Order: sequence, then structure tokens, then C-alpha cells
Amino acid sequence: MPIGLYIHVPFCVQKCLYCDFTSYPVKQGQVEQYLRGLAQEIDYYGETFGSPEKQIATIFVGGGTPTCLMSRQLAGILERVSRAFTIMTGAEITTEANPGTVTLASLQELRAAGFNRLSLGVQSTHRELLRVIGRLHDFDQARQAVQFARAAGFENLNLDLIFGLPTQTAAQWRQSVSEILHLQPDHVSCYSLQLEEGTPLTRAIDQGRLAACPEELELAMYRSVIELLVAAGYEHYEISNFARPGYRCRHNLLYWHNQEYLGLGPAAHSHINHTRWGNVEDLDQYVSLLQAGQRPVKEVQALSHRERMEETVFLGLRLIQGINLTGFRQRFGVDLTDVFGKQVRELAKKGLVELADGHLRLTGKGLPVANQVFAEFV
Repeated sequence: MPIGLYIHVPFCVQKCLYCDFTSYPVKQGQVEQYLRGLAQEIDYYGETFGSPEKQIATIFVGGGTPTCLMSRQLAGILERVSRAFTIMTGAEITTEANPGTVTLASLQELRAAGFNRLSLGVQSTHRELLRVIGRLHDFDQARQAVQFARAAGFENLNLDLIFGLPTQTAAQWRQSVSEILHLQPDHVSCYSLQLEEGTPLTRAIDQGRLAACPEELELAMYRSVIELLVAAGYEHYEISNFARPGYRCRHNLLYWHNQEYLGLGPAAHSHINHTRWGNVEDLDQYVSLLQAGQRPVKEVQALSHRERMEETVFLGLRLIQGINLTGFRQRFGVDLTDVFGKQVRELAKKGLVELADGHLRLTGKGLPVANQVFAEFV
């Protein structure tokens, strides 16, 4: 089976107030240090997994903000990967970007280097809400970035939005979705705000300086975005993701189908040969371990047969079509309902999941409480 490749670029111009991902303020000296380490890691895994049996089907460069790097640096990463691995013809190759960190020229360089999918973090179309969450751009810059992307030849464009922001109203959310639709993206990702412990935004809410979005309003926002995007012709194919026909994110589908992927860079995670591992988060430690000829790995978990089945269920339930019961039996040699019959019966009784058309899937009632459903299978 081909695998996905994720590359973590741990730099941002400024860290957003809600973000708990591993990232650092962008400084050229640290960027060069990171690129040296990443080159060593690419070469190491190229020798280990670079055979034709482990072809690369998708590449996703995330962060952080990958476009904090110069276009030639991102192009250099992709070129090094192409030397170390066998990249399949027609592979989906994505980079994330923030509006305000791209120009027409930079996107033209990325497109020429082989990137064929762009994911822009718009998050909101309202300046005051962008300020609340610490974003540096405004919607005019986002609109311009979309124009640049199309002019540069990107025919596969994703836009990210976040709902459930402090002070956000239902009307503002619907307006944001409407304005995003005017930009005609090929894919839209809509996430509810996650209040992560230790972030400035969570502290502001804990201290009473901001009020969290009420749960019932957040639920109404979620339902409204499904309604608006489906009416506009987008497939709602995963809890938070919508695509025009033919534009589902192939890289993320590898995750949701619990298939194999390799993660490179600080804090990146991998899933290969029934084993999961995560890299160290600290940039200096990541580089020094590689320079010493060691893998920059922090934790390793060999998955049991049971754990692999559990993961396949709760990841697959993220997909609107759910889990193919025949595929599960072929993969594990046992029926899903023989292993998880009690959980399925109890959740179905509550109206949260259903068995239909050869699939186990979330119901409309189960979608907003998906995490509670997933917990039943672990």
C-alpha cells in the first residue's frame, strides 16, 4: 500500500492565541538549522522506506506556517523528498499557508516545484474576530491570496474556517461561510474552536476576560455550515470537511482509513507497520539527535490487534459514509459487530450510530457529539 508523508514546519510569524502546536517565531538561523536536520531525516527514512513497496501517494507540508519559509526552501524540501522516495504519478502535494505570507511570485514558485494543493487558513472573514484569536491577516488579504493561488495555477484549493469563537454570533458565522463560498474553493474545512490548556485564549476565558461560545450556539453554527455548504454543492464527507466532487483531501483520507503515513520534523507522528511513533518537539534536540546519527523519536507504541481495530473504528466513524463492514472483516478477519457489538447496540439505541448499507456510521444526532461516541470504542 502507498503511504502518506507529513512534514512539519515548526515556524510562525506570530503564534495564534488558540494554538498549542509545536511552533517557534521564524528566525533564519533556526530555519537553516531545521532544514539541515530535516534533510538528514528525509535521507534516513528514504533509505529505510524508500523502496518501491513504500511509494508516496500524498505529501502534506503543515505547521506552523510553512510559507514562513522562502519558496525556494520549500521547493528544496520537496526536491529532496523526490530524490529519497518514489513519489507516485499524480500524487496530491499540499502545503498550508496563511494569508499575508504568500505572493503571486511565491505561489508560482511553489506550483512550479510540484505543489498542487494549497490550504489557506482564513479562519474568519471578520477583522474583530481575527484579532480575538491573534491572527495577523484580514479578509482582504485572504481574498487576495485566493486570487494569487488561482493565477499561479492551483486548481485544488482548501480554505479553513473556525466557528465557536468568543463573541462570534450566528449571523457572523453565516456571513463568513457565504463570503467563503464567493471565493469558490474546491474544499472547505470548518472546525469548532478547541480551547487547549495553557494557551493565551484559554487563559483569557478562564480569567473572565473573554466568554466562551455557548454550546448551543456552537451546535447551531455547525448545523448551519452543513446546510449552507451542502446546498452549494459540496459533499459533507467528514465531520469537519466538505469538498466539491473529486476534491476530497486524499492525505487526510489516509488518516481516517487508518492507513500508513510517515511524519518528519519536530513533533511529527508516524504510523508504519502497526507501530506509531512521535518525534521530539524541541527543535534543538531534534537537530542534535539527527546530527548524532539517531532517530529523533520521543515515543514508540507497537499496536496490538485489538488497538488496531479500535483505531480503525473511531477514525473511520469520522467519515460521513462510516466504516465499510466488509472491508473491516477483510482487514481483521472478524466482523466489527462481533468485536464491538455491545457498543454498537447501546449507541444505536441512543440514536447516535446506525448500521445501514453495509456501513457503521454516525447519525445526524451523533455528529455533534462524535468524541463521546469515539470514546466508547477505546
